[in-house]
Amino acid sequence: MKPVLSGFEAGNIGESDSALLLAARGQDPSLQNIEAISPWKYKAALAPNMAARREGAEVDIEAVVKFCSDKIEKEDGILFIEGVGGVMAPLTDTFSVLDWIEALMIPPILVTGSYLGAISHALTSLRTIQARGMEVPVVVISESEGSEVPLGETLESVAHLAGNVRCIALPRAADAQAAAITELSNFLLEMYRA
Repeated sequence: MKPVLSGFEAGNIGESDSALLLAARGQDPSLQNIEAISPWKYKAALAPNMAARREGAEVDIEAVVKFCSDKIEKEDGILFIEGVGGVMAPLTDTFSVLDWIEALMIPPILVTGSYLGAISHALTSLRTIQARGMEVPVVVISESEGSEVPLGETLESVAHLAGNVRCIALPRAADAQAAAITELSNFLLEMYRA
């Protein structure tokens, strides 16, 4: 699910992150299904605090945390909660995505790209999360579309500097993607069974 969504246009729901999540699960990306996984939607493609303010609203952090906690409690398997922006993206003027992760007490999966600058972004996010005393079980490096930076070299650099954190490359090519998804799935299942 993706509880908070910026840049949402009701007339173009098929392009939203929430629609993509639903499609990946084999569900119809209808407005009703999007509402079920993304109750806080804002039109402006900005940080949630800014997007909400443009609509005369404010992200209700207590409600967001409760919504997620309730879904976690009811879930039989593994539940993925997609954030919004990076770990330091503000949900309100005083509450970040990192604060949200900490409030839920869930292990964050850090996803980055392979674009120029991604190594710095990934390691800065990783160290920021770790500074809060949280463990990051895995960093997923998703190959950035059109990037001239080699995915393998990005993986190697991040893994070298990430300490004991598992790093997995996720290529864009469908034939190579299946193996990476299987590796990630097996790692997560093993981690959550422990």
